[in-house]
Amino acid sequence: MGRGRQKAKHTKVARDLKYFSPETNYGALQQELSHGAVGDPRLEEDLEKWPEYAGYDADEDDDLDEDQSKSA
Repeated sequence: MGRGRQKAKHTKVARDLKYFSPETNYGALQQELSHGAVGDPRLEEDLEKWPEYAGYDADEDDDLDEDQSKSA
């Protein structure tokens, strides 16, 4: 295949990708970004696998780090 035909194919593919707009499921996106809804079986399954993270709060770790640095 010559360079002209190859370039034309790449240009066509690039154009198709540029103007491609799939349907977006905003409900599923919101649920994924909010870490699942209450009663979501996937969330409950995760809590069963890793119960030590069920009540995890990142701010608590920051408070512990500050207390340890003050006492040192």
